[in-house]
Amino acid sequence: MRLVTFQRVGNSGAFDESAPVMPLFGIGAPMRGQESGDGLFSFFGEEVGILSKDGTKILPIANTGISYPDMNTLIAEHNPQEMEVLRAAAEAMEASGGFTEDSEETVDTDYLAVGTQAKILSPIPVPLQDVICLGLNYTEHAEEAAVYAKDSFTARDRYPVYFAKRVNRSPADGDPVPAYADLVDSLDYEAELAVIIGKDVKNITPEEVPECIFGYTILNDFSARNLQTRHTQWYLGKSLDGYTPMGPCIVTADEFSFPPRLKISSRVNGELRQDSMTDMLIFGIDYIIADLSRGMTLRAGTIISTGTPKGVGMGFDPPKFLHAGDTVTCEIEGIGTLTNTISD
Repeated sequence: MRLVTFQRVGNSGAFDESAPVMPLFGIGAPMRGQESGDGLFSFFGEEVGILSKDGTKILPIANTGISYPDMNTLIAEHNPQEMEVLRAAAEAMEASGGFTEDSEETVDTDYLAVGTQAKILSPIPVPLQDVICLGLNYTEHAEEAAVYAKDSFTARDRYPVYFAKRVNRSPADGDPVPAYADLVDSLDYEAELAVIIGKDVKNITPEEVPECIFGYTILNDFSARNLQTRHTQWYLGKSLDGYTPMGPCIVTADEFSFPPRLKISSRVNGELRQDSMTDMLIFGIDYIIADLSRGMTLRAGTIISTGTPKGVGMGFDPPKFLHAGDTVTCEIEGIGTLTNTISD
């Protein structure tokens, strides 16, 4: 099942002012926000839906009788019975066919047409905590990184390299990513498989990991290499606003065997740069999550990005860094594509 966060749009492609408004207790990040008299925040424009496999239509989950104000809440509070209802709705959507020809109307009014009636946002536009990332978790990427800047990218011990990535708001598939030309002279891309934790966990074993995973998405770990390498920690170079696009959806864990063995790639302006498999990780997903959970509570909705394969810009001689106007497409088999263009 493919779950998305989306925003309804009108005929002009702009935000639909008549879209549902959901009261939230100060969580999430509204597209437009107003504080009501009772102290709640009116949440405009973001809803959770089920995306068809061909990516053309969305079923708002509210149409199934299940209602959550945002993806973070759904992940944290869902129960097995509700997920079965949503899976049945997803199957019914696939069986219903597509849209009528020469029309923007859907075959069933329960569904919204992607593009003309709904814009897909990042599946988790505002993560509840920093994203946890893995550095140097593919052997060949670790080697190319060490060639570029040995002091910054050499793993001195054979333990996972963890770092955090702050996300003010995650861009979606199709959204621009800022170049910060006055600050960044070496903008790089990293296609990664991101794991979404589905329940609060602590001190779990590797064998218990599969049952705690809610789903998977694509994350492009944009990196300002000049900022990353001049600091002992990588936090600043990884955390500029707009540097964590995700999408296009979360595919629930039941869609894949564990660990997922999926093709992962990236292209820059159509040129294939990265091309690998997600089972080539040095430290697997079961190890990563069990290791992190030792003494650390991983909350439902936690995003763990598992690392990137070889082929990033700094790995070329000379390096192939990104510039305004460049378009990066990350693709993972069974999830889809995440495309972003670098803006001025």
